[in-house]
Amino acid sequence: MELQPEDFQTVVRSQGVVRAETDAVISSEVSGKIVEISPSLQDGAFFEKGDVLVRLSAEDFESAIISAQANLARAESAHAQEKTKAKQARLNWEDLGYKEEPNELVLRLPQVREAEANVLAAKAALAAAERDLTRADVRAPFAGRVLTRSVAIGQRVTPSVVLATVFDTSRVEVRLPITPRYLAFVDLPETADDPPVPVHLEDALTEDSPTSWSGQIVGTEGALNPDSRELIVIARIDDPFLRNAQIEGQSSASKPLRIGQPVSAEIRARVLRGVLAIPRSAVRNLRFINLVDPETMTLSRREIDPVWSDETHLIIEAEGIPSGALLSTTRLVFAPEGGNVEIIEPSAEADEPETISAAD
Repeated sequence: MELQPEDFQTVVRSQGVVRAETDAVISSEVSGKIVEISPSLQDGAFFEKGDVLVRLSAEDFESAIISAQANLARAESAHAQEKTKAKQARLNWEDLGYKEEPNELVLRLPQVREAEANVLAAKAALAAAERDLTRADVRAPFAGRVLTRSVAIGQRVTPSVVLATVFDTSRVEVRLPITPRYLAFVDLPETADDPPVPVHLEDALTEDSPTSWSGQIVGTEGALNPDSRELIVIARIDDPFLRNAQIEGQSSASKPLRIGQPVSAEIRARVLRGVLAIPRSAVRNLRFINLVDPETMTLSRREIDPVWSDETHLIIEAEGIPSGALLSTTRLVFAPEGGNVEIIEPSAEADEPETISAAD
């Protein structure tokens, strides 16, 4: 084959496992007895933000509100009485004919301030009781999916009891390791202001699966793995469960992702300009190729230093390779430096497109 400089699109390949970007443990903020569990709190079920997942018995909270209202009424009554006593104390002082200003104890001001504080405390207690009543309904903090449920109807729970473990379904992430040799070819985002890098993901669980997803690399872990020296980049996939497509009535050729699903990734890296793509089958002893001068039809052996490699090709700089040189793709048993060669045209049954043989 004739070697001609060309532009080569590099692609970095990696593998990872789908994981939730945001997961959470659902628990109650108050203690109480569970009287209702939503169907959306079954293992694997979806729920929307604000959905009531668990409902606690409201009787105790309603009783607490009534008690707090009574305490507030008593505090307000005591406050009103103290203010009246303070006014009467000033009138009594003036009736006695004193000219100087009475002190706070005479005017009962400490008692008035204490009564005011009791009113504020009673109002706060009432607000807390009303707030606890609203917390009897445990609501979803985001749109998500249940990983595991841990409670049942009739169970009494406290704020320390885990009701369920859930995760956000708006997006998932995949951590992809990249070897150091490929880092120079990818402009990875390091800050939130850097543009994301597109990434193509395919199912690695089922062989020859046509399912694929599009994502974006949004950042890196910032430190190399101490064992492998690889850098972990973070790929994000929006709407991995196709919830928006279903809600909006749109169709999608992709299938929903699964947490824990292995995927393979392809990251489009830099384009190498004016390079030569050498098939791996034409490389001898890992780093040598056989070239043929098209004018003299003689062999020459060249050592190559790839700037890039993938499963099928080694990419080398065009510098140092004569323009129009032919590459021997046939394995030659005897290939002396400067030996004459003859190109044999392939027959109809031949497996290889061309054959190059050394001649004396």
